[in-house]
Order: sequence, then C-alpha cells, then structure tokens
Amino acid sequence: MRVLFLCTGNSCRSQMAEGWLRHLAGSGMEVESAGLEAHGLNPAAVRAMADRGIDISAQASKVVDAAMVARAQLVVTVCGHADAHCPALPPAVAKQHWPFEDPARVTGDAATIRRAFEETCRAIEMRVRTFLAECRRHGPQNR
Repeated sequence: MRVLFLCTGNSCRSQMAEGWLRHLAGSGMEVESAGLEAHGLNPAAVRAMADRGIDISAQASKVVDAAMVARAQLVVTVCGHADAHCPALPPAVAKQHWPFEDPARVTGDAATIRRAFEETCRAIEMRVRTFLAECRRHGPQNR
C-alpha cells in the first residue's frame, strides 16, 4: 500500500505521520508526505520524534505534485486547510482526513511549545496505530 500524508506546509504534522507510519509499518507500506507549500522541516518536530526514538531528520519538506498523487493509494490530509484544498484525486485513490492541531502555531515559552509538539506527536502515533490495526482487521482497502 502507498500512503501520502498531506498538510499545508509539510513541516510538522505530515512529516511526523510519515515517520510514524514508516516506523510502525516497516516495509509493508510505502509512505511519503508533502504539502500544498514547502515550509521546511520543523526542528521541533524532528526533536519530538527523536524523543520517541524515530529519526525524521533526513525527510525533506516538499510540495505535492501529480506524480505523488498518482503513486498513492491513500491520501491522508492532516489539517483542515489541506483537506479543503486537496488536489483532485484519481478515482482509484482513497482519501481520509485526520485533523491534528498545528503545534507550530502554539505560542509561549520553550516548554509550552515543546509540550505542544510532544502532544501532537503522541496523537499522531495513536492515529497511525489505529490505522494499522484497522488495516490488519479489514485489509488496507477497507480502512
């Protein structure tokens, strides 16, 4: 199965989702992420994932293109803006929306911001684990 995570800037949520699915699914799925724009990989997202033992530092922030969409069997939007502005998908490509708050929008001291990224990281992990359990139970076609 080929999954594409889509967000506005491909800097945190979609990057973390890509990292979690790649880590938990192993070679069972092809995973990539992209954004409607490319804002660069957020260092706080890299740190939150590293704290969970997953290195996403080599992932690149990229803009979604037609080839990515054509390769995907499932597109997962992880923010409302990407969901509303998702490119047209071919009929064979399924779509799901997993809304997560944007930790990059949190303001405050360093501890508050770090906590926001950790909470988003945990929420994404739990959603990816649920997705994989659904795939095992019902097969990837019937998520």
